[in-house]
Amino acid sequence: MMLRRQGEPSPGGPGWERRAVVYEVYIRSFADANGDGIGDIAGIRSRLPYLRDLGVDALWVTPWYPSPQVDGGYDVADYRAIDPQFGTLGDAVGLIADAHALGLRVIADIVPNHTSSAHPWFLEALAAQPESAARSRYVFRDGRGAGGSEPPSDWLSIFGGPAWTRIHEADGRPGQWYLHMFDAEQPDLEWSNLDVRAEFEDILRTWFERGVDGFRIDVASSLVKDHGRPGQPHKADPASSAYGSVNDPLMNQPGVHEIYRGWRRVADAQVPPRILLGEVHAPNPAAVAGYLGADELHGAFNFHFLRCPWEATALRSVIDETIAAHASVPASPTWVLSNHDEIRHVTRYGRSSTGIGDRSADERLASDLKLGTRRAGAAALLMLALPGAVYLYQGEELGLPEVADLPDGVLRDPAWERSGHAMRGRDGCRVPIPWSGKAIPFGFGPTGTAPWLPQPGDWGRRSVAAQSGDPRSMLELYRRALRIRHEHPGLAGDTIRWLTSPGDVLLFGRDAGFACAVNLSAEPFPLPAGVDVLLCSDAAGPSGDRMLAADAAAWFVR
Repeated sequence: MMLRRQGEPSPGGPGWERRAVVYEVYIRSFADANGDGIGDIAGIRSRLPYLRDLGVDALWVTPWYPSPQVDGGYDVADYRAIDPQFGTLGDAVGLIADAHALGLRVIADIVPNHTSSAHPWFLEALAAQPESAARSRYVFRDGRGAGGSEPPSDWLSIFGGPAWTRIHEADGRPGQWYLHMFDAEQPDLEWSNLDVRAEFEDILRTWFERGVDGFRIDVASSLVKDHGRPGQPHKADPASSAYGSVNDPLMNQPGVHEIYRGWRRVADAQVPPRILLGEVHAPNPAAVAGYLGADELHGAFNFHFLRCPWEATALRSVIDETIAAHASVPASPTWVLSNHDEIRHVTRYGRSSTGIGDRSADERLASDLKLGTRRAGAAALLMLALPGAVYLYQGEELGLPEVADLPDGVLRDPAWERSGHAMRGRDGCRVPIPWSGKAIPFGFGPTGTAPWLPQPGDWGRRSVAAQSGDPRSMLELYRRALRIRHEHPGLAGDTIRWLTSPGDVLLFGRDAGFACAVNLSAEPFPLPAGVDVLLCSDAAGPSGDRMLAADAAAWFVR
């Protein structure tokens, strides 16, 4: 169905992001046009009509820059160019133009915390002397102990192991240490350096001139570090609930806000103004809202909602805290269930522990995928009924689970090796998605192509083609929900009112009589008398006596 006019002007005016539905494209795994097994820009361009008809407003494309691909492109060697495996700069500009012609906006990914160790700046720093201008762009420090043989601090990499690596100086002797919050091939930049700040503001301008509508900022809360603090409370695990906790010297330092005020000036100077979205890991929604404002970021991802267990009390608390935190800032809440770093929510919701904790422990939990899929459908209706913006991860509209049984030999995530094989990492949520057909690669690439990560052999039944037109499918649930979200006046504003319900049922109203019920109990829940049901995540729908089944959600008009 067409939810917007062909050729609708884009980029739009300020504020479009406040209730947008943005679809994350993990470029390596979305669509492969040239048959090399890796997704590319041409593949994305070929699938833009699908995204338009799905009903999203924008797509966020993960890094497409030249990179050694140590960390899936989040190790950038050149921020102004396109990696040849994905296409050309002309392809990228063409994608932006094609998307705009369909009324879709394009959000690019930017990685400011670190570069690749193959970046010209870092190569220059390795060849330079300590205290040189080239070294000052990165976080180089002398070591502790005899001859500087110990790391400058006991900080740990989020991928496992120490966060410091020692280099050999030009004359061959052991030298300084450099910081890397992630892999050793991702050296952290020093954001007190004015060259670094000027360089990234210029990178923003370059891509804005090429037509991108905004940026998603990777690890936005980590650019400034407190080197006076010797330890860190967060675990070496990006999915740990403590990631970005209070007193973490690698996160949420006051100086980071000055950086984004500079970025906001660049974004606001464009005609029309562009947007900035932050991957902000912070201890609570109020701390996240501290990054938002008229002179800072336009939005930040809601990891507290994503990581929340499938429990009514916990979900209501996160929703209330999020909405309250955003009430005092000129930005809307965001809602997200999955992304390219997290275990897919179909799998999470089918486990005995449905929130996100320690990834290495979560990975060992069995999952009831039938139950997880049922809860995922209900969670989608909950998320899409809330006021604010929504971020979808490719394949969630197909009900894709985590691929938990990838062979050890195909794992690419650096966390696998750095953790000593304690964490399998994020590859399970990055498997190429199925489009059509009954055999691998299921339309991801040309027939006979071997995808860069192996797809399960039964994914044909989960493909876009297999689900299209099936009223019981997850894809059609998303399509109907997104159409209603765009069209129903009750979902256009910011109002939410909790209605009386049992403790294990979420029941709330929006404007124009719209209401949402989510039954997280083990028993059916009676909907109010006389309501008109618009949509139900349970394909059977509420029974004749208006009973909403367990782990189901319904939209209705009172």
